[in-house]
Amino acid sequence: MAKVKVLIPLFCLALVLSGLGQTVANSDATGPIEAALRTGDFNQALQLAQTQLQRSPKSATLWTLKGIALSKLRRDKEALTAYNTALNISPEYLAALEGAAELEYSTGSSRAVPLLNRIVKLRPEEPTSHAMLGVLAYRQHDCASAVRHFKASQQVISSQPVALSQYGSCLIDVQRPEDAVAVFQTIQNLRPQDPHARYNLAVAQYSAHQAKDAIATLQPLLQAQPPDPDVLDLASSAYEETGDTPTAATLLRQAIVLDPGKPRYYIDFAAISFNHESFQVGVDMVSAGLKRNPKAAPLYVARGILYIQLGQFEKGEADFTTATQLEPGQTSGAVAEGLALVQQSNLDQALGTVRAQLKSHPKDAFLQYMQAQILFQQGADPETPQFKEATAAAALSTQLDPSLVLARDLLGNLYLKSGQIEKSIEQSRLALKQSPSDQEALYHLIQALRHSGKDTKVELPALVKRLAVLRQASRSEEASGTRYRLYEPESQNPPGEPQK
Repeated sequence: MAKVKVLIPLFCLALVLSGLGQTVANSDATGPIEAALRTGDFNQALQLAQTQLQRSPKSATLWTLKGIALSKLRRDKEALTAYNTALNISPEYLAALEGAAELEYSTGSSRAVPLLNRIVKLRPEEPTSHAMLGVLAYRQHDCASAVRHFKASQQVISSQPVALSQYGSCLIDVQRPEDAVAVFQTIQNLRPQDPHARYNLAVAQYSAHQAKDAIATLQPLLQAQPPDPDVLDLASSAYEETGDTPTAATLLRQAIVLDPGKPRYYIDFAAISFNHESFQVGVDMVSAGLKRNPKAAPLYVARGILYIQLGQFEKGEADFTTATQLEPGQTSGAVAEGLALVQQSNLDQALGTVRAQLKSHPKDAFLQYMQAQILFQQGADPETPQFKEATAAAALSTQLDPSLVLARDLLGNLYLKSGQIEKSIEQSRLALKQSPSDQEALYHLIQALRHSGKDTKVELPALVKRLAVLRQASRSEEASGTRYRLYEPESQNPPGEPQK
């Protein structure tokens, strides 16, 4: 999304002036100044304020009026000094807080945050302060706070597409795509001819698993000549989710032809190839991408995974090694290599690879999970040091990333095998809360409940039935997953090359 200045309506002059006069008993001292401000005679207002301050230097109201006059004269540094002087005299003086917050906010300064928080504390329902706090939180990548403040300021931002866009982006970031759909729909209504607004709505719909709606939203954009490759890529993902793999593949090929230099398109094509067991087709396409992007580490990871599926382990490991060399600070290549070694049952080497990465990335949740998984697969008995190490690593993984369901599944199983039934039940329930269709967590929960000694006559049959339904659904998905295989058309240029 384009970075556009967010036009949050700031505290208007009339609103600020309405809060004045709280600390000056003689209204004659402030009346002429306020009148000059209202008529736009800011130089006169400044002179009057300075004259009155010589008589009443401890007046927060007079310092605030001086700050307003200076601000209107675009002497912002002096205005901020005046506001801060007022706040030193009266820390909760609302008009001075609003004036100082507006100046700090206009420059994007983080110093606006404590000022705005003080305003919100004094006036919890004041939407403009919440709106500004939402924008500042978004800029700091604090989406949890941004969502809270944007929600409280909807009456202010309801007609402001940029602020709404930030709100919607953060809703997706905090895993609330359904709510984001409504926000982006509002933007699309405000800007019906804006292709970016339509595209963002489709992203929200796709993120909310409303693939059919996303396809419908994208149709006008797909008719453009030529269409935007990103639109084609998004539409491809949506069609794939609906089960229309041929259309998904066609659109993605078109995106690659239009913009053959973008690695993401090749990675998305590799994902489709992987899902439909068309591994060689994926290898060919990613190889074409690497000709144009020889230093794109993610492409090597994607191709390495496909090579492993073809049983070409040496080629796969070579790609993983290259990926790690290209991006030493990233762990994706090492993770993929570890997975490949596990798949080959080369557990000792896999453990060595993972532990080598953990030395420089000890707080990587997935690496900790992999270490635990490999130790577990090595057949460690509950009484052995390896088993205890696996349990500790899995527990650490869930602490580093509470949303990593794989680690919770493994930890639940480890607790089950070591007789820690209550802990196993807890981890399985947490995993199911995040992923209700997690069959492994469901199985572990059923087993743990059976060993718990509790009365489970009501819950257990329901869980068993739920597991049976999920397994049947999985079999159906597996059948449809191989329904379409991707083949290279006979008369076609090399994958990713423009047609002649």
